[in-house]
Amino acid sequence: MIGVFLDTETNGLNSQVHKILEIAFQVIDLSTGEVKDSYQTVVHQPLNVWERSDRESLRINGFSWEEVSKGKPADLAASEIIACFTKWDILRKKAVFICQNPSFDRIFFSQLIDSDTQEGYKWPYHWLDLASMYWALAMNQAKQKRGPLPWETGFSKDLIAASYKLPTEAKPHRAMNGVSHLVLCYEAVVGFPNGATQPV
Repeated sequence: MIGVFLDTETNGLNSQVHKILEIAFQVIDLSTGEVKDSYQTVVHQPLNVWERSDRESLRINGFSWEEVSKGKPADLAASEIIACFTKWDILRKKAVFICQNPSFDRIFFSQLIDSDTQEGYKWPYHWLDLASMYWALAMNQAKQKRGPLPWETGFSKDLIAASYKLPTEAKPHRAMNGVSHLVLCYEAVVGFPNGATQPV
């Protein structure tokens, strides 16, 4: 089974108004933890889209108009992603998407590659989230009196990391920083059964 660990950065939270600025992902063998491939690009947006940016979002991700104006055309980014997913056989029952916030990432990902196209390629419709994985594990451990309840520790990615004594995500919040930190947290929480390390 393959995991596509994916993150996006945008110029705001409203997908009806805001657009994707950056996408990154790593294609990882979920048995061994081997990274098969990775992809990252800044996506070009026109000035009228940039002018509708939410300033708080830009403060968090640190993007500037200069970077976005020089980004890759959305159709080229889409074709590169399709080629990568085709190369690694990213299909239902063979792969899943894993994100920190899949409800957010999926809707902005669909700005690049629409749902009908995704369906045509038979891409996975399972978008899994780290917080739910942590929640289930923490609840089970709490029932066995082996750890705190998940709401006692918090379950943002940085708080999950803290509970495993891992570093916080590198700043600014760029997509590949998010992916790398997501993989680190996933390895601690879930682990790769045939990899070098096991979850705590």
